[in-house]
Amino acid sequence: MGRAFEFRKARKFKRWGNMARVFTKLGKEITICAKQGGPEPENNPRLRVLMQTAKKENMPKENVERAIKRAVSKDFTDYKEMNYEGYGPFGIAIFVETATDNTTRTVANVRSYFNKCGGSLGTSGSLEFLFTHKCVFHIVKPENVSLDDLELELIDFGVDELDVDDDANEIIIYGEFAQNAAIQKYLEENGYEITSSEFVRIPNDVKEVTPEQRETIEKLIEKLEEDDDVQNVFHNMKEDDSEEE
Repeated sequence: MGRAFEFRKARKFKRWGNMARVFTKLGKEITICAKQGGPEPENNPRLRVLMQTAKKENMPKENVERAIKRAVSKDFTDYKEMNYEGYGPFGIAIFVETATDNTTRTVANVRSYFNKCGGSLGTSGSLEFLFTHKCVFHIVKPENVSLDDLELELIDFGVDELDVDDDANEIIIYGEFAQNAAIQKYLEENGYEITSSEFVRIPNDVKEVTPEQRETIEKLIEKLEEDDDVQNVFHNMKEDDSEEE
């Protein structure tokens, strides 16, 4: 318990700056999911929650439909999901998840961002041990449900932390990555309304930095997040408490 507290803003949609970028990244996720599990939401659990996530982020329905159709199109060039790991300035570990139709372009771009910002790209798998892969579900907070009782129910499904977001009237559930399907099945079968779902990499330990160091590291993270091939960026820099809402 507790490690997820450092990572409350895992998805960081707001930091991507504009809705177009959010829709592009979500659209890729939907396309990949539909390609892997089929285009019918009733037969593809992951696609169901991605569609809910898109709805939560106000992504137009036609964008979602277009992303699904792209997956079954004969002309579609499949995306490859590639991870890149490296150290940013001041020894901050950075894990980059991408979805790309051109890995040569993507790795060249990612390497250039690290190099220009005083970091270095490492070998695949070199930093994975520094993070724990988790699934995260956001559900509408039900009335008259004990958080402790719900947590006890979900422990058997690999859930290790629950958090309440009163402002959004949501419960946030953190569970083992491999148990994603089992957790979703339990929530759906027991009538909980899932508003969004995501996969995150939570740092096992976080590193303190000075405000000046943070500014330098943030420049690298922003460059990475602005790349159209990059889906998510995770790091082990301690979150700035002053930014917490």
